[in-house]
Formats: sequence, structure tokens, C-alpha cells
Amino acid sequence: MNPNRLELDREEMRRLGYRAVDMLVEEFAEAGSKPVGRKAPREQLMAALDEPPPRQGVPLDRIFERLERDVFQNVLKVHHPRFFAFVPGPSNFAGVVAELLAAGHNVFAGNWLSGSAAAAMELVVTGWLRDLCGLAPQAEGLFVSGGSVANLTGLLVARRKVLDDRVEGAVAYMSDQTHSSVERALRVIGLRPEQIRKLPSNDHFQMPLHDLRAAVAADRAAGRRPFCVIANAGTTNTGAVDPLNELADLCEAEELWLHADGAYGAAAAICERGRRVLSGLDRLDSLSMDPHKWLFQPFETGCAFVREGPLLKQTFRITADYLRDVHRFGEEVHFCDRGVQLTRSFRSLKVWLTIQVFGVEALQRAVSRGFELAEHAEHTLRRMESFEVVTPANMAVVTFRRVGLPDEAYEETVARMLEEGYAFLTSTVLRGRPVLRLCTINPRTSEADIETTLERLDRVAGQLAR
Repeated sequence: MNPNRLELDREEMRRLGYRAVDMLVEEFAEAGSKPVGRKAPREQLMAALDEPPPRQGVPLDRIFERLERDVFQNVLKVHHPRFFAFVPGPSNFAGVVAELLAAGHNVFAGNWLSGSAAAAMELVVTGWLRDLCGLAPQAEGLFVSGGSVANLTGLLVARRKVLDDRVEGAVAYMSDQTHSSVERALRVIGLRPEQIRKLPSNDHFQMPLHDLRAAVAADRAAGRRPFCVIANAGTTNTGAVDPLNELADLCEAEELWLHADGAYGAAAAICERGRRVLSGLDRLDSLSMDPHKWLFQPFETGCAFVREGPLLKQTFRITADYLRDVHRFGEEVHFCDRGVQLTRSFRSLKVWLTIQVFGVEALQRAVSRGFELAEHAEHTLRRMESFEVVTPANMAVVTFRRVGLPDEAYEETVARMLEEGYAFLTSTVLRGRPVLRLCTINPRTSEADIETTLERLDRVAGQLAR
């Protein structure tokens, strides 16, 4: 070891690396036999972690002992087969290895000069996703951190194309089921709350076309500037998909930009069932997608797609003297010119290596299994007299209520399930009433996992029921 140069010798590097890999192998191999995770109190974690930084290096065994005890036992395992909360991040070991390789080689994927192979791979992999999900053939995309930045990217392009970056009087439209990241993105691009129309969803929790049409007409009559509709390609609450083709017809007639938040659901179009539910993706002007959800990648693997690919460069490219050597050759692609980041990691490697290791057909079957598991959960719920289904299985999401459980007890039910540690699910609110919710996109989940989880949930909720 040479601490002054921050260097380890070969054997020390191997020892550190093998220790980390062994920990991860156990995590993946034994996840189902361990608790789903833990949320620790702040005072406990600060007592364990808040200390002056060590003046000298700490022995490796002590470091990993602390990591195992104080860190990784005190997080939720979103890749756990019985993690049904929010939208799970199932991940996969090939993607994890790709993350290690990208970080180890410290690839700068912001421009062709620094990372030509990374840029080429990003072109290839975004092209794969475009074609596998049935997007417009001319669409172009890039990898970003996740749905929040992907939504922001699409809406920045919309502002540039439709409004010429002038937001005075502009109006955007979405439903009350739209993810909070969209409203945040609209505020970032300069819209005030009164410029955002949040329409009540219909009985299927979809964007109501009649109300949308009326709102656009009313805003035009009042001298405002409708410019964008944000559709949902799989909501977090219920998995609802807005009528994309009908919305595309309306937007074409009204000369509005159509963006879809597909962070959760769009990747399901990789399989036939998902493609049918998501008909109309090829007509969108822009789309967000999160491969770290339903394509099983480690986190910070999001995508933004724009149907007119050159608009990305028109929106984001800014030249600088210190980048003069980067922009010498016109045929090279610089992804810093297509989004908000100059410094970018090699995210496409995760998807590429996963597909190389498992193949597309395995991913398609894994996505299809998410649909099947939610349907199994729905059928199980309907057989149990103490539960009532609120929204049936849709895009791997099912919501339900527990008979006799007071509205105010739903959050406590969730908390007790987490305390127990066997499985975790969360609640949400539909039409003013709390519901419980399962999201079943982890292909390593079994039918027995679902059945046992619901049995335990019934017992926990029964203790709080009237």
C-alpha cells in the first residue's frame, strides 16, 4: 500500500474487491431468506456513524463489519422478492457487475473524445430500447439518472420547440394521477402553479379526454397558450395507462406537444402484453423510461426519448472554448449536447451487459411474469373474505382494502409489516380513501411469496380492525 498516492497493491485490491463481491453474491443468493430490510431511527444511525473522519486507514475487516451492521442492515432491500412497495428496483447481478466495471474504468460518457465506445454503445442500446418498445423509428434517446430527469428532459425540449423558451401564459395539462416529478419538472422549466392544469382522472384513473379538450378550449379563449399534455404510461398508484392514441389525435389537432411519463410502465412494451396495453408509444413527442424499474437494472438507469431526435441537440447544445477539441468532427455524437449533464457515467453498459448475459427473450419473459404475479395476487385477494379489490391487476399493480380496517389504521398496518420484516408493501389514496397496494415486477418473486405475504398482512391488519 502507498497511502500517499491512494494506491493499493494487487493483492490488497483483490482482497478488497473479493470481499465486496462475496457480500453481493450472498445478497443476491440469500435475499429471499432474509428480512426485507429495516428503517432505523435517526438517533441510532447517527450514534453509529457520526464521528470524526479517521486520520489513518482502518483495517478492512472492521470496515466491512461496520458496513454489514450499521449500513446495509438499515436500508430497505428494494430487490427483495417480497418488496412490493412503491415501484421495486429488482436489479440483476450482471447489471451490478457492469456498474463496477464502468466505475472502475472511470469512463467519462459526456462526449465522443473522452468515451467514444461509451457513446457508441449508448447509441446502440437506446436504439435497442426504441425498437423493442415500439417507439417511432426516428426517435433518439439518452441515458439519465431516472424518471425525474427524463421527464425534465422531454419537457425542456417541448418548451424549446413549442414555446421558443417563452413560458408567459403557457399551460400544461396532466391528470391527478401524474407523478410528482412531472409537476416538479414543469416548475423547473418556469411554469407557475396556475399554469399547470391537473384534471381529475376518470373511473379508470385515466386522463379524461372530454375534460382535457374543454380545458384547452377554455384556456385558448382566455388568451393563454396551451402547449403540452403529459400522459401516463403506467401510473404509480394503479398502473393506469392513458389513452395514448386518442391523446395523440387531440394533440395533433390542437398542435400540442405530447409527453408521456413512462418511468414505471413504458419498458413493459418490450413484451407482447405490454405492447398491447401501451399502444401509441410511437406517436409520442417525448417519453421517459426507467430501465432501473421494469428492466431490472441498478438505480440511476433512466432514459429520455424524443421522437424528433435532432431537437435534443437544438435544445441542449452549448459550446465552450474548453470543449473546442471535442466538437471538431461532425459525425461524432456528444451526449452532453443532448441533455443537462456534461459529466455522465457509462450507464448504457448495465443494459448492454444484462442483454448479453441473459438475452432479450429472458427479459421479455421476466416482464411478462410481472403481469402474471399481479393477477395471481388479485385472484388470491378475491378468495380471501377479509379483502376487497379496489383496482384489478393492471401493469403489475393491484390495490385493495382490508374489510373492517379504519382509514386511519392503514399507515400503521404498513409500519407493522415493515417491523415484522417478512415483506413490505405501501398504501396510497384513491378517491379520498386509503388503499393497500402491491407492485409485482420482481421476476424472482414466487406465488408462495405473494400468498404468504397476504396471509401475514391479513393477520396484522386484523389486529387493527374494528
